[in-house]
Amino acid sequence: MGDISMEYYNYVEKEGHEQVCFFYDRGSGLKAIVAIHDTTLGPALGGTRMWPYENEQDALRDVLRLSQGMTNKAAAAGLNLGGGKAVIIGDPKKDKSEALFRAFGKCVNSLGGRYITAEDVGTDVNDMEYVYMETPYVTGIHSDHGGSGDPSPFTAYGTLQGMRAAVEKQFGTDLKGRSVSVQGLGHVGMELARLLKREGAKVIATDIDAESCQRAKDEAGVDEIVKPEEIYDVAVDVFAPCALGAVVNDRTVETLKCKVIAGAANNQLEDSDRHCEVLEKRGILYTPDYVINAGGLINVYLEIKGYNVKQARRLCRGIYYNCMKIFKIAAEKEITSHHAAEHMVSRRMNSLAGLSTHFNTYGASKGRADIRAGR
Repeated sequence: MGDISMEYYNYVEKEGHEQVCFFYDRGSGLKAIVAIHDTTLGPALGGTRMWPYENEQDALRDVLRLSQGMTNKAAAAGLNLGGGKAVIIGDPKKDKSEALFRAFGKCVNSLGGRYITAEDVGTDVNDMEYVYMETPYVTGIHSDHGGSGDPSPFTAYGTLQGMRAAVEKQFGTDLKGRSVSVQGLGHVGMELARLLKREGAKVIATDIDAESCQRAKDEAGVDEIVKPEEIYDVAVDVFAPCALGAVVNDRTVETLKCKVIAGAANNQLEDSDRHCEVLEKRGILYTPDYVINAGGLINVYLEIKGYNVKQARRLCRGIYYNCMKIFKIAAEKEITSHHAAEHMVSRRMNSLAGLSTHFNTYGASKGRADIRAGR
C-alpha cells in the first residue's frame, strides 16, 4: 500500500499496539488497515471507518489513534473488550460495493476473532451485512441475525448522559435552557440534537453537508445553523464535537467560547495532555471523549452476550456516573479530567491483566448461536 515512514513504526512500538495489518484486494479495490491496540481485557472490538484519506500515512495515523482510544473506551466502560479499529481508504459516497465489503469481511475473518468490527464514520448496517457474509466477527448487524442494527442512537444517548454530568458539575443545573453547539450532523450528531431539544436545550449546529443542516432544522428542531468554520466562535454553554477528531488544537483551543466540552467524536484533543491543561486554565471542563461516547460500543458489545435493548439503555445511563467519577478523581488528585480518565483505565487494566487469558479470544464470550456454531 505504499511507503510508511519509520515515524509510524516508532509510534506503534511506543503506544504498544499488538498488531497492525494492511490489506489490499485487487478485484474490489479494497485498501484497508486494521489496528489491534490491546487485548488484555478481551478481543479488540472497534468500528470500520471509510474515508477518502489523502494518503496512506493519514489513514494509518487515524487508525492507530482510534484503536488506542477503543482500548481506553472499553476499559473505562467496564467491558471485557480490547481496543481495535479499521479504516478503509475510499469515498463512502462513490466507492462502496458488495465486493469491497465482502473482501473486507474476509480480511477480518483472517484475524481469527482477535478483531471484531462494526459501523463507524462512512459505514452503516447495510455494509456490515456484506461483511457478515464472510465472517461472524462483526456487530451492528440486523436484528434478524441477532444484532442490534445501527449503534448511533446509543452513542448519542450515552453522550447525552455524559453531558448531563458535565453540566451538573460545571453549572449545578440540568440541560434545560442551556445552549449547546453540535459540530457534525451525521447519525450521532443528528440524534444528539434531537435529544437535546427534548431536554429543553438551545441547539446551534453545523455540518459540511448542506442537506444535513437543513434536515437538522426541519426534523430535529435545531435553533440555528452556522458555517463550519464559525462553530468555534459561537458563545455557548457546551461545545459538542460529533464529527472527526483533533478539532481542539493550537488554532481553536484559545478561541472556544464555552464552559464545557462534551461530544461524541473520537480523539477530540489533538494533543490530549497539553490541550486539556489549556482548557482547564481557561475554566473549560473537558469530558473525556472515550468515556462519554461509549454508548455505541456498549450496545454492540451486548450482541456478543445476547442482545437486550433495555439492558443497553441501562448500561448507557451508567456513562453519567462514569463521568462523575472522573470529575471526582480529577478534583481529589488535582489533575485534569483527561489524566483522571487515564488513571481509571490503567487501574482497571492492571488489576485484570492476570486474567487476560480468560478473555483474549472471541470464543470466550460468544453470544449469537451462529457464532457458537462457527458460522
